[in-house]
Amino acid sequence: MAGFTGLESVDDPASRDRFLTRALVAGGTLLAGGALLAGLPRLAASAQSPAQDAEIFNFALGLEHVQAAFYREAADQAELDGDLLEFARVVAEHEREHVGYLQEALGGSAAAEPETFFGAATTDPDAFAEAAITLEDLAVAAYNGQAANLTKGGLRAAATIISVDARHAAWIRAIVGRPAASQPVDQPLSRAEVEAKLDESGFLREA
Repeated sequence: MAGFTGLESVDDPASRDRFLTRALVAGGTLLAGGALLAGLPRLAASAQSPAQDAEIFNFALGLEHVQAAFYREAADQAELDGDLLEFARVVAEHEREHVGYLQEALGGSAAAEPETFFGAATTDPDAFAEAAITLEDLAVAAYNGQAANLTKGGLRAAATIISVDARHAAWIRAIVGRPAASQPVDQPLSRAEVEAKLDESGFLREA
């Protein structure tokens, strides 16, 4: 994809912001002024474009918002302890940065944070672990499900986030004594499937 010269240091937030921004605006095809993306066509693997990358990253931003809110609430309430509390605090910061990267790249077209409700999932150790596994697996499946719809630059940008979410999924499993990788491949999910699973979780409040 024009405008990419290879991976920059993903440990530098400024570099990551520039990287994601170029993925979304390379070629100048993203609407000027950060126009809202509501009118974009539905995703199709045969129509990769920077504009479609922006739609996909806005979809990803919604999921990252949910993750960030979940871990932030768990860390702030501090009713967990030991490894679970450490996990919540570390991952809360990671997810906050994921949200920031996507918001910076999307600019004025970035979707608003949804209202969430987690109940006992942020205070009860067993409920927290189950919810964390569900959300991390869902994030990985969501990014994998959109891989074919992204431009090469968009895919490289997404890979810097999905790899970290996969590590989160392995980490929380290790904490609760489950195999970090129980299967040889991950099943990708479509956008509709991801949204349905989010609805089933009950973590999103009705608008």
